[in-house]
Amino acid sequence: MSQEPSEKSLKKMWKFSEKYAEKTGTSFHPVDGVTESVVKGLAANIDEIGRPLCPCRFYPDKQEEIKHRTWVCACEDMKVYKYCHCLLFVNEEGMPITEYLPEGHEGLATYGVVKDPTPDKGRESKHKAEEREKERLERPS
Repeated sequence: MSQEPSEKSLKKMWKFSEKYAEKTGTSFHPVDGVTESVVKGLAANIDEIGRPLCPCRFYPDKQEEIKHRTWVCACEDMKVYKYCHCLLFVNEEGMPITEYLPEGHEGLATYGVVKDPTPDKGRESKHKAEEREKERLERPS
């Protein structure tokens, strides 16, 4: 990032992050600086491209990426599986929730199974997980 994000974008992303954590029953990362860095990156992307694109990934073309919406916060993995690559939305120990991830997802390989402490919250697009698994099973081997 070449410059600091605007105060307006920082406030917007803090407000969003706090509300989304509450909505999903997740916590912010307990290690100082993790949450601040991610929120700052999201705010910087709002200033640069107008959308809170996940700051934890590399994009050859950010404008093209926002058209797909996959990595705009809250990203598809968070909405479908309650898994946050950035570690912004985690359990109280700072671990990303991996319980709902499909077989072969890098989050399972990295963290193992991390149970969801609030299964009654979040996953507003969980129906897509079932659709994706069905598509995977129907693909010829």
